[in-house]
Amino acid sequence: MSTLPHILIVDDDREIRDLLSQFLRKHSYGATVAADGAAMQRRMAEQVFDLIVLDIMLPGADGLSLCRQLRAASTVPIIMLTAVDEDMDRIIGLEMGADDYVTKPFNPRELLARIKAVLRRVEYDMGEPTTRCLRFGDWELDLGKRELRTADGTLMSLTAGEFDLLVAFVEHPQRVLSRDQLLEYTKGYGAAPYDRSIDVQL
Repeated sequence: MSTLPHILIVDDDREIRDLLSQFLRKHSYGATVAADGAAMQRRMAEQVFDLIVLDIMLPGADGLSLCRQLRAASTVPIIMLTAVDEDMDRIIGLEMGADDYVTKPFNPRELLARIKAVLRRVEYDMGEPTTRCLRFGDWELDLGKRELRTADGTLMSLTAGEFDLLVAFVEHPQRVLSRDQLLEYTKGYGAAPYDRSIDVQL
């Protein structure tokens, strides 16, 4: 992993790519751009990224298909860019393993806040990693490695959002948690009003 978080922006709109890459670099992030899925694959073959901003509407393979392919082979965090009126796309994206979404048109500062929140959730940390583990029944949650294992050590596949939800439930046993509480525990300040990602992940 690079010293600074490195973000891959996948969008066929050159203006959006240029705007976001410049904005992220201004805020001390590395930024690489790709106009479609083929370019995304080439960039990922060349280096490792800490997070991918992935537009749904792309030429060739669309963002939902690319999200499915990415999640089958990688745990890299994904933030989807979606049209404001396409609720179904957002739901499908989250079901396929995206960690969050931002609707177009958007303020770059909102996307930056989402990026920070997702990276914080996957514990992008320049310091010492935590080694705390949570155990419940025959399961173990390793908060440092962000892994869920069975009693015999089998690793279970979870998205970043699913992992955070599970931590929230395990850390608050035998309690009924409201939707707002779950948003606070899993996203903190990255949560937006009417955020529906919790509903899908549940």
